[in-house]
Amino acid sequence: MFSILACSNDDDAFTQVPVDPGTQTNVYPLPPEQWLGETDPYYTSGYVGDIMPYYNDGKFNLFFLHDAKTKPAGKGFHDIHNFETTNFTEFNYKGRMIPYGVSDEPDFGVGTGSVVKVGDTYYFYYTGHNGNTPFVQNNPRESVLCATSTDLENWTKIDDFKITAPAGYTDFDFRDPHVFYNEEDGKYWMLMSTQTDPARKAVVLLFTSDDPATNNWTVQNPIYTTTPQENYLMLECADIFKMGAYWYLIFSENWSNHTGTHYRIANSPNGPWTTPTIDRFDGSYLYAAKTASDGNKRYLFGWTARKSPENNTGNKEWGGNIVTHEIIQNNDGTLNVKQPEGIVPVYTNNATITVENTVGTVTQSNNTFTLDGTSNDALVTFNSLKKSNHIDFKIEMQSNGDFGVLLNHDPENNTAFKIAFEPGFNRVAAYNVNDGNDLYLNHVPFNFTANTEYKVSITTNEDICVLYINDEVAFSNRLYDVTGKKWSFFSENNQTVFSNLTLKNPY
Repeated sequence: MFSILACSNDDDAFTQVPVDPGTQTNVYPLPPEQWLGETDPYYTSGYVGDIMPYYNDGKFNLFFLHDAKTKPAGKGFHDIHNFETTNFTEFNYKGRMIPYGVSDEPDFGVGTGSVVKVGDTYYFYYTGHNGNTPFVQNNPRESVLCATSTDLENWTKIDDFKITAPAGYTDFDFRDPHVFYNEEDGKYWMLMSTQTDPARKAVVLLFTSDDPATNNWTVQNPIYTTTPQENYLMLECADIFKMGAYWYLIFSENWSNHTGTHYRIANSPNGPWTTPTIDRFDGSYLYAAKTASDGNKRYLFGWTARKSPENNTGNKEWGGNIVTHEIIQNNDGTLNVKQPEGIVPVYTNNATITVENTVGTVTQSNNTFTLDGTSNDALVTFNSLKKSNHIDFKIEMQSNGDFGVLLNHDPENNTAFKIAFEPGFNRVAAYNVNDGNDLYLNHVPFNFTANTEYKVSITTNEDICVLYINDEVAFSNRLYDVTGKKWSFFSENNQTVFSNLTLKNPY
């Protein structure tokens, strides 16, 4: 299960944080409480911010920005912490790697970066952010800083290293360095998320170096500029990799009508880049996702947003839990995502599924349920769920009416968290249902075809709910108070068959 060692970088005593494996899994981890073993309220608990994955010696190092719940006045924020994992079900918390600075230093706030190894030394390029008025009067708000290590655990900041925005680009938004060795170019590349100045067009700007150890980086042209049709404000947390014959550029944006993590395809790392028909891996609740490969498979690591206040009607906020998807490449170069193989075996305990109520025309044959909602809505309600659940089923519908799943379902008060498959809109959408009224939350594109069978899985753990369809698309959401609540299938203006239904809990 989830082993956590809460320790500092100066050999403070560690604190073991217990987890009850019988009631929950931690496939979507959060940083532990009291991570330095101190009483300072800053250390009580927090969330995962932007993840900076790096694979080394059989382990994924999931460096992330630690977003503390409590931020005392005068202290910095978003220091870099690390989880290690080999299987995405056991995560070893390694503590704080790179601390934030003080109020007059460029990294009073720490931002996203990346790790690259040169010789025997690891270089962690990260964003320094300081928006304090006295600081920005004479300094750029954002810059690139660097720390080094020989073991990926003990990091030393390079005091005299700083990259600032070159002429023609704004130093107000200049962040998220992504560094890697480009074998095709024979140089190290650094991608930067910034904007042109004064036009303020979002770009992924390129810097190159023959040797990062020399701290000598040369600015080049952008490899991508937001199009007039997109008009994205920023292209955050850019990532680039080659898979087979294709290059892929990944970035996140949080200002359009279709926010989330997007990708582009090219035959060269310099572009030109094409936009696939469906260019997101997940909905808007998965953000700042970046990738890493173990040499065999490539995975996408993002955070699923929390809410404030922390209930189902709260507003989406920055930071949350780690959610991981495995990336699958199609023959035409497009990408899909699926659940990592190591997660499903955690759910070994077959749970009893009991029908508690039906509405409309519902026919049951073993674990197959046919809901005929063509004339009147059809609904079947099941017994309550536990803290951690894995639901598998197949679906087949006859027309463009809606169908789907209700979680946190309270039939008496007509409230629920609704996951609606909407063929008429070519999407899967999430809603809060309150007294029969649907409040839209999130969606991901998906093209449905009548009389075609689709495989669906839903994993819930604590406050996270992740759905997959056909190992093609993921749909992550924040969902509170699942434990002890009923759940249902529904069909509206459609006849829908839900078959091969199973429900499993861990261990």
